[in-house]
Amino acid sequence: MSTQRGTTMIEVLVTMVILAFGLLGLAGLQSRLQVSEMESYQRAQALVLLEDMANRIVTNRSAAASYVTSSPLGAGMTCPTDTSTVQKVDVKEWCNVLQGAAETSGSSKVGAMIGGRGCVESTVANEYLVTVAWQGLASISAPPVSVTCGQNSYDGGACTNDRCRRAITTIVRIGTL
Repeated sequence: MSTQRGTTMIEVLVTMVILAFGLLGLAGLQSRLQVSEMESYQRAQALVLLEDMANRIVTNRSAAASYVTSSPLGAGMTCPTDTSTVQKVDVKEWCNVLQGAAETSGSSKVGAMIGGRGCVESTVANEYLVTVAWQGLASISAPPVSVTCGQNSYDGGACTNDRCRRAITTIVRIGTL
């Protein structure tokens, strides 16, 4: 009776197939992690810009109503150039940072979210809704219809019905002193 030594070719092939599936799974996981990391980075940037405008409104509380925007500021828009008042300087600077002026690559502004837009709306007396919207990387559920900033601006390709639009909001209340 002879004893068997080593492994058969079938065992080696099965091992290679299992290993290949495992490596493909790791590659998919790495790809998904990169998308999640970019989404997280964009949300962090949006939070910084949201707080920036909220603080500007609170600081210039006597002119808070003049911060209300008639259309979104930021990506694809021409930023105001008038700097005659504190409010106009704030709006100009916020528009520029929404476009990514904080960091450039050549002549391109790349320091903010993809397609960053910002809006300030008056909700009730002395209360303002500040919103920052941007282009997400993957299609998910759309923000609530009550959040109108950047609505229908991020559709195309795999993104329909605002499923790639991301938006965060905060309410700024100005107390009567």
